Amino acid sequence: MAAPRVCVLRAPGTNCDLETAFAFNSCGGVADAVHLYRLIERPAMLDDYQILCIPGGFSYGDDIGAGVVFSSQLRSQLGDVVQQFLTADKLVLGICNGFQTLLKAGVLPYGADGWGKSDRSEADATLTWNHNGKYTARWVHLKVAGSNNVFLRDIDELDLPIAHAEGRLVTRSESIVDKWRSQRQIALQYAPWARGSDGASHPLNDRWDANPNGAVADIAGLSDPSGRVLGLMPHPERFLFATQHPHWTRLRLEGAGAGYKLFQNGVNYFE
Repeated sequence: MAAPRVCVLRAPGTNCDLETAFAFNSCGGVADAVHLYRLIERPAMLDDYQILCIPGGFSYGDDIGAGVVFSSQLRSQLGDVVQQFLTADKLVLGICNGFQTLLKAGVLPYGADGWGKSDRSEADATLTWNHNGKYTARWVHLKVAGSNNVFLRDIDELDLPIAHAEGRLVTRSESIVDKWRSQRQIALQYAPWARGSDGASHPLNDRWDANPNGAVADIAGLSDPSGRVLGLMPHPERFLFATQHPHWTRLRLEGAGAGYKLFQNGVNYFE
């Protein structure tokens, strides 16, 4: 079977598109870094791809909010073609700014069923400023929270780096989190423990050390109900090789990094 094609969709300000495309290519996919304006000019080109990925960066400089302009263009200028993509047996991944874009566009948490909602004022959730009000860049430990998401198959926990200022997931009501749990949509959570330089797991007593942005229910990643759409704040494309981990020598890590498996799962879905 032909290798799946991946559209890594970038906008002005995106700065993680090349390494994200490299990640998919390294796993056997065929990835193209496509500018948003090209897709707006010819929306039908999205039909040629099996995976749509919106990578990290600062689309439009986050001038009026992270992912706000990008999400508006998806809805207003590419609504029909995105609807078709979500309805088909295809995959969507949003990383950091891409997660912000998918959430604010309504792709998450609803998936294909909720894409047609026009009133975003009643959105179930959004991503807003970290609890410390600052851009935060560090490594975090994550656990997979019972999700059936394609990208997370056979992954239980992993270390990944974060780098964001607006990564705190908040919901309109407490019942939203309960609904996500029942539908297995909570994909990743910040874990209350971390792997130390000795290789052992150590509990994190400080809540903000475990959950650096203050997200509700410690949520770091969210799935749609079908399990074919994933948005996450951490950057899997920055941990493709063991040597990228800050403790790789002490832990004697070798081979692929934990983020590699996530991209591999996406490519393997089309075997």
